Amino acid sequence: MSYTLYFSPGACSFSPHLALREAGLPFALERVDLRTKKTASGDDFAAMNPKGYVPALRLPNGELLTEGPAIVQWVAEQAPEKNLAFKAGTLERARVQEWLTFIGTELHKTFSPLFDRSASEEAKTAAKNKLAKRFAFTAEHLAGKTFLVGEQFTVADGYLFTVLQWTGMVGIDLSAWPELASFRERLLERPSVKEALAAERPSA
Repeated sequence: MSYTLYFSPGACSFSPHLALREAGLPFALERVDLRTKKTASGDDFAAMNPKGYVPALRLPNGELLTEGPAIVQWVAEQAPEKNLAFKAGTLERARVQEWLTFIGTELHKTFSPLFDRSASEEAKTAAKNKLAKRFAFTAEHLAGKTFLVGEQFTVADGYLFTVLQWTGMVGIDLSAWPELASFRERLLERPSVKEALAAERPSA
């Protein structure tokens, strides 16, 4: 029984891609062209996922699961021994969910104007200013810590890494927040991160 992750290189689908590798679950990657809405195998992605965007995870039973935070928590629950999201009902699990929500609503979505060619310079400046405040908060939390929650990697760390990877694309220098730069560098050394980045390269 295997999973299929529909992804686009460099997109937020990297977060569940990383989660699948950390969990050690069997999966296949299916690249999606977000402009044409076609998969690498020629399928109509918009027909299978009316939302039209990645990530989407095909489960072994054939159902399709969408939305990154939901996918990574599902993945974590399929490999409880990896403790990628802590046990349901614990405060630590709530903390992971807290960070997934914060990253999704306050960081991830704030990047949107920066990737939108039609967005005004005013909108882009406002987005960068908001990100700076949110980055400062996250950096302060990470001071003296290796990961966001507890002393181990969780799916929230994978999501934060994914978002931090976008900073160079939009002209944000992470050196302004040394804790975030160090966090990113630490995760770049994880075998799962190296494998996922290699798998998503255009030549892969």
